[in-house]
Amino acid sequence: MQIKDVKTWAVANPPPHHGGPFWVFLKLTTDNGISGYGEAYGVPFSPDKTRSLIEDVVQRFVIGQSPFQIESIWRVLYASGFSHHPEFTMGGIMSAVEIALWDIVGKALDQPVYNLLGGKVNEKLRSYTYLYPEFTGSGDMAENRPTNIHGDPDIAPRRAEHYINLGFTAVGYDPVMPMGSFDPRQLSLASLDNAELVTKNLREVAGSTCDLLVKTHGEMTTSSAIRLAKRLEKFDPLWLEEPVPPENRHEMGRVAHATTIPVATGERLVSKYEFADLLRHDGAAILQPALARVGGILEAKKIAGMAEANYVQMAPHLYAGPIEAAANIQLATCSPNFLIQESIETFGGFYADVLKKPIQWQNGYIVPPTEPGIGYELDEDICDANPFTEQATYPPMEQEPVVEELDGR
Repeated sequence: MQIKDVKTWAVANPPPHHGGPFWVFLKLTTDNGISGYGEAYGVPFSPDKTRSLIEDVVQRFVIGQSPFQIESIWRVLYASGFSHHPEFTMGGIMSAVEIALWDIVGKALDQPVYNLLGGKVNEKLRSYTYLYPEFTGSGDMAENRPTNIHGDPDIAPRRAEHYINLGFTAVGYDPVMPMGSFDPRQLSLASLDNAELVTKNLREVAGSTCDLLVKTHGEMTTSSAIRLAKRLEKFDPLWLEEPVPPENRHEMGRVAHATTIPVATGERLVSKYEFADLLRHDGAAILQPALARVGGILEAKKIAGMAEANYVQMAPHLYAGPIEAAANIQLATCSPNFLIQESIETFGGFYADVLKKPIQWQNGYIVPPTEPGIGYELDEDICDANPFTEQATYPPMEQEPVVEELDGR
């Protein structure tokens, strides 16, 4: 059995764009007719360029290969161009290819991928969602960024209550937005006061029935992150996410050592090598690899093994399409140190439409699939009917320095 054909899509995710405004999917097909799906997340080029890059790599290195040679193919892609270095572009491409290969292997053996990686450990997977604004039925990428309610001490608790009523036992929010190209920055006293008030009001709504996940995005300097953490410790969040930018794991470790709030990070790391460096610096208690960026399912399983040996837990990141979600679910199902899985609300709407069978979510938990491979199939007619044609990347970043005024502006 050999890989014979490749097809890619850039699929437009209609408003409210939860999970991003577009998703880049890959389909590999073997010479005996078995197909597997993959997804590339966070490649820093427009989707049409990403599709071309994927097709180029597959044509040069994957066509003609056995889908069972996952480790060998991964190494060839990682080393291609004399690189041997983690970076987003090849990370996303490798991940898409690797996930599709596992999908094929599972289907060929009539087994879900988690059975090929040690078997089911978790019968159901606890999940959390971001706080999203109530959708009004219109809007574009910029208007529907998950930023406009998290710093509102009145709206954020109301939206948290909505998700708690749906059955969620954890919600995520970023009280110090926006994300900027010139970060990290020092938060003003007004920003610190507001983040504390938002968290206080959320805790009053959540009580002891719902965890609060402070999902910052590397906006802060080390000193500012520690100042924020000291303010929020009394509300006992489950984690403080990516408090400083991911490029300096030593500084992430300094934050982790300075607060009782567990630090979570990893969505912007590629490969076991960057996670090994993070662990060496004691930089996190919770790892959040994005499986469509980090290098795929097997790479994430290796990372989970390193984490397990350090009593560090896994919470796979998800702000992408349902194929990355499917890969995350396979990893989470077979990982003893799994903590919680990010979901896109309850996986409804277009997230369900683009799959032949939607992800099953019940009362705050994901139910792992029993179908072979990654467990889910794209509806290719829906993919074909919803092309994304804009020249864009996501998420958009502020392109001027964010100035923290003392009056809160």
